Amino acid sequence: MPEQTSGSDLGRTAWFNPLASGLSPMGRAWRIILWAFFLYVISTPFVMWYEYSRAFPPFFNPIPAQVQAPEGQQTVAPGEIYTGTMITLSQGMLRAWLPNDVFYPTIFLDNPQNFQLGQLEIIRYSTRVLRDKLSRQRTTDKIDPQADRAFTDFSNNPHLWIFPAAESKLADGVKALEAYRRGLAQGTSHFYPRADNLIELLEQYTSLLGGVDTRLANAPRDVGQRLSEETAGDSTQQGEQMLKVAVPWSQIDDNFYFARGVSYAMFEMMLAVRWEFRDVLQIKRSGELMDSIVEDLRLAKFEPMIVLNGSRDSIFANHSLKLMATLENVRQKMINLQQMLER
Repeated sequence: MPEQTSGSDLGRTAWFNPLASGLSPMGRAWRIILWAFFLYVISTPFVMWYEYSRAFPPFFNPIPAQVQAPEGQQTVAPGEIYTGTMITLSQGMLRAWLPNDVFYPTIFLDNPQNFQLGQLEIIRYSTRVLRDKLSRQRTTDKIDPQADRAFTDFSNNPHLWIFPAAESKLADGVKALEAYRRGLAQGTSHFYPRADNLIELLEQYTSLLGGVDTRLANAPRDVGQRLSEETAGDSTQQGEQMLKVAVPWSQIDDNFYFARGVSYAMFEMMLAVRWEFRDVLQIKRSGELMDSIVEDLRLAKFEPMIVLNGSRDSIFANHSLKLMATLENVRQKMINLQQMLER
């Protein structure tokens, strides 16, 4: 005869069943809620892994193969590669925009959040120069409406999740860039790859890198204070003072991944810039320096298992200083490139 199941065993089994007979509507609802919460907790590691992997896009070549061929150099209008690179970067961020997440568990993914914020800074700086310089023959010309719309959209608060959501503004910025790119192909929009415009773009990038390098330089525990440089070279003020620059341990990896996001997006943009301004670089004999900048930005692609903050004589690495040294080298070469273009 089959083994009989005791009533106590049936009771224990029924306790886990939200559809068991004899339950009140309230009891049934509570068991459904508990099961949903249990499944949510179990799925958390998979959700975090999935979102983490989507937030770090791979490197891509912004220049299509058919365009790189000598016979295909006239297949795209000036500015299409530059604009297309910004579109690709923005679309990659839209696949999983995390800085405005307010729910568990993605709210705790601070590393990819800061990586995406670093990418966004490059998009903002690049769009600003596009609106103010690259799309205009002279400063008295009318501002391109699509470039202006894209700059306004990308300048929106990236942490807003409603009224308006950051994703909606990013998506509208992409649409504006796509409209601008169509205008380039149709001849209704313009892009001027002149030396003075490249100088302006490099100046914006070096300014951004200066702030990033400062955040990384202040990470080591033995810094604490730095001598202020605010009054250096200012004839109206004098008297430097010591400033407290201690970075909380919780922000060490945030600054590191923000800098990584900047370096990733800048690498892609510099590939596009090298193509768009190839004639200027050839005339100024500065192509090799541009190539060196691109290769140095490629070196910034590293992701330690743990962002360590060892002192300068420690056997443990200080990843902030390693990345700072790489980006500072890029910044100095960009300054040298500006000087070569000004000759």
